[in-house]
Amino acid sequence: MNISVLGCGRWGSFIAWYLNKIGHNVTVWGRKESQNLSRFLKYRNNGIIFFDEKVKITSDLGKALSNCEAVVISISAQSLRDLFRYLSDFDLSNKKIILCMKGIEENTGKRLTQVACEYINKDFTDIAIWVGPGHVQDFLKGIPNCMVIDSDKKSVTKFLVDEFSSDLIRFYYGNDLIGNEIGAAAKNVIGIAAGILDGIGYESLKGALMSRGTFEISHLIQAMGGNPLSAYGLCHLGDYQATLFSEHSNNRQYGENIVKKQECLKLAEGVSTSRALKKLSEVYNVELPICNAVNAIIDKKTDPKTELSNLFLRPVKIELRRFPGEN
Repeated sequence: MNISVLGCGRWGSFIAWYLNKIGHNVTVWGRKESQNLSRFLKYRNNGIIFFDEKVKITSDLGKALSNCEAVVISISAQSLRDLFRYLSDFDLSNKKIILCMKGIEENTGKRLTQVACEYINKDFTDIAIWVGPGHVQDFLKGIPNCMVIDSDKKSVTKFLVDEFSSDLIRFYYGNDLIGNEIGAAAKNVIGIAAGILDGIGYESLKGALMSRGTFEISHLIQAMGGNPLSAYGLCHLGDYQATLFSEHSNNRQYGENIVKKQECLKLAEGVSTSRALKKLSEVYNVELPICNAVNAIIDKKTDPKTELSNLFLRPVKIELRRFPGEN
């Protein structure tokens, strides 16, 4: 396929490298002012990813979109709407757009496919998502993983899974767009909570965090019309190892830096997602105690240790919710 990857950050550049590696014709687009783009244009690498001569690199959006069959987007979730304002000037008919991002629009609480669909004609342009666990550093070492592709059209899901699968990434067929989008975005907030636990020396509470985090997100997915079991799949619980434990996780590191009062210069999508989830918890009347605690720590500057101690170590008599089989 002729595929254009919009975004040349850590994940976008890996996707371009991967799709080229498995035999597709790849063009990478980045903003003219992007330092990542400048490095690729000058050196064809960013210190982690190296593009061979077959990968085309451009800052011309029109050139990137011409003659491509699929458009893979990997940018900050909160920048997606601005990008689509630019994309709306181009003919996207008969193209497949794949969103490789994990977030929820902060100001509206909309899923990213909902944002995209405001600017495309779904009768002529297909939309899909690519989510699941994995870090660039591990993939480049040849360590395989499993991920998910989902769309509201089964034929699109099947086509992309067949085109993108390899020995390095085994793709599963998604069948719950709502659940996979919300689950993938929300795991970043749980990742920040995990980093906070690391920072205060309460790593032993990660077991409770994982079980309770999945439980509360499953309730939100159900309230939004998705399958609550999706929270227990690769989009959410299946991504916990990479997000809650890995040294490469930006969200986990962000949480740890909060406790240490250190600045985190890398993008942590969970920050904006925590604000969006707070809105969604109110709209759908679903309790999200972990997500709301993370949001309070970030926005209200509440004490991390006090906030999470109150959440996990409170007396049983005031527990808001118990799991089946727990008294």
